[in-house]
Parts: sequence; C-alpha cells; structure tokens
Amino acid sequence: MRQTIKVQIGDNKEYIIDISDCCFEKLNQEIYELTKNQKRLVVMSKKVYKLYSGDLNFNDDEIYVFPDGEKEKNYKNYLKILNRAYNMGLTRSDVIIAVGGGVVGDIAGFAASTYMRGIDFIQIPTTLLAAVDSSVGGKTGIDLPSGKNIIGTFYQPKKVIINTNFFNTLDERQYKSGLGEVLKYAFIEESCEYDVPQFLYEFLTLGCEKIMQREPLTVIRMIEYCLNLKIAVVSKDEKEGGLRKILNFGHTLGHALETITKYKKYTHGQAVVYGMFFIIEWAYKKEYINYSYYRLSLDLLEKYGFKPLDDYYPENKLIEIMKKDKKATSDKITFIIPSDKKQVREIKLTPFDVEFALKDM
Repeated sequence: MRQTIKVQIGDNKEYIIDISDCCFEKLNQEIYELTKNQKRLVVMSKKVYKLYSGDLNFNDDEIYVFPDGEKEKNYKNYLKILNRAYNMGLTRSDVIIAVGGGVVGDIAGFAASTYMRGIDFIQIPTTLLAAVDSSVGGKTGIDLPSGKNIIGTFYQPKKVIINTNFFNTLDERQYKSGLGEVLKYAFIEESCEYDVPQFLYEFLTLGCEKIMQREPLTVIRMIEYCLNLKIAVVSKDEKEGGLRKILNFGHTLGHALETITKYKKYTHGQAVVYGMFFIIEWAYKKEYINYSYYRLSLDLLEKYGFKPLDDYYPENKLIEIMKKDKKATSDKITFIIPSDKKQVREIKLTPFDVEFALKDM
C-alpha cells in the first residue's frame, strides 16, 4: 500500500511525503531516481546501519554512521557532519539524506540547512516517532546540555520517504514512544484546522489492537491521519508564530523531564505522555474540561498502556528548565491545555502556578 501526501508551505515551498510498505528494492530505486545526479552524504544511525545497511544501496564512502541517543545531538557532531560534507566535495547542488530516528533527522537537517547556506535534504525516518513528528514540518536543530533544540532552523526537506518495514525491528518501548506522539494528535485534532474531520480519536480507540500488533495497513492509515493534521498546522504557521504551538501539547513538562534526566530515563514519546497526563489533570481541576472528557482522555492513554508519572523531581529544578524553553516568556511558562474534546488552547502560567500544580501531581 502507498499513500502520497503533498505539503504546500507558502507560495514556493512544496514537497511530497510517501508512506508505504514497499520492499527495500523499490525503496532503493526511488532514492536513486531522486538523487541520481547528486553527490550524497547519508547520515545513518548506528543501529539502523547494523540492521539495514545490507538492504540499502548506499556506498560505504557516502555513509556517515551517527551514534545513537539524544545526547549525541550536539555541536561537536554537527561540525563532524559539516566537515564530512566538505571533505566529500558536496556543493549546493548536492544532498544530505537522513536515515534514522528523530535525532538523526534533526541534526542532519540542521547540517543541510546551514552547509553552503542550504542544500537539498531528504528524510527517511526509521521510527514511528520520527515518521509522525520530526521528519515533517521543517524543524531542525541540536541541543545544549541545559536545553533541547535550542539551536536550529526551519528548513523544509526535498522529500520525506516513510517505509513502515523499518518499524518491524523497533522494540516495544520505541514503538510506544511513537504512539505517544500519535495520541497527542487525537487531543488536538479539531484545533489543527484541517478541512475535513479525520476522526483520529475514534480510529485510535477502535483500532488499538491492530495498531499494537503493527498491522501494516492500519499503521499506514494512522500515520496518514497524523500527518494530515500536522501539515494543516505547519502550512499555515511554518515558524511557530501562532497555530503551530498546539503541536506542543504535553511537551512543556515532557521536555523538562527529558532534560532533568539527561535524556537517559524516558523516551521522547513517553515524556510527552507524562506531560499530557499532567496537563489534562490540571485542566480538569481548573474546570477547563468536564469530567466526561477528562475520563475519556485518561481512558485513551491507558488503553495504550500508559500511566501517569510516578517519579518525583524537585519542582524548582523542573521550573528552571521550563523557563528556558523556547516558548517561555520572561515571566511566564507556556502550556497547551485541553479545552474541549479534540480541542486545545495556549495558556501562560506563572512559575508559582506551575510549582503549585507540580506539587499537586
């Protein structure tokens, strides 16, 4: 099965997303046709290289094997990619290809956006999380030790190729990490301003068993629903000036949890789910949502095996991290909160308000 989605951002930025379960032979042919007149630097995660280098027709001299883990998305590794591109003789007419999860996509995209002031970039996400989140929308970046994605650009890819065969080797923890981001879209669906209803909330409720079993057609349809919603948002707000902020539902606390644990304890999707549990609970207590939707929300998260956070971290340390978030203002911390079924809104809280809410978790 193959689904094709066209992304149109502004008047002069457009690209195609292909979602399929085609064999690797067809994937290789597609990559060849897309890049046959270009030099290629292929940034591939170490884990993906071990699993799939034999299935993908890249020459070893064009592959840069990137170490796994969020902590590797740093300035030193960014410079290594740029130096590799320069030593290979890449010019403005050539291409960087990311093959891996969100870490590889983020740093390779940042390198592509800044090398010679921008060269072609192709995303081939190999995790569910990257497929529904970081590979689409144009965000690229690297981390500082004290904050995630502090340095980066908005840079759209030439194409995104999603092949669900890569998901077959994801362990349960990584697959569920992707589902954390998928569930986020269910809570923001109507706020995304997509032109026709997607009924993702209902799809995830009824299709849970097939999704957990990774049934190919169901997974492809699920990814399509999520990307339709994300594209509806980023096509209207490429650089997060307004509407795009809703994509951060669950992320304010989620990013803080990732940072405080140095990206070692929680996957990104897991941290985002904890952030969603927290803000759903807060919204109910503050009467932004009624009890019926509160229970439906918790039931959906729990249906996929997620539970609220039961670890403790000092409130003052979490707040200091949140205050450095890109979306924070000088005296307020920004949260995206549920306001009705499938709807969210932005709210700004004082550090005192956040401290009180965290103590009440």
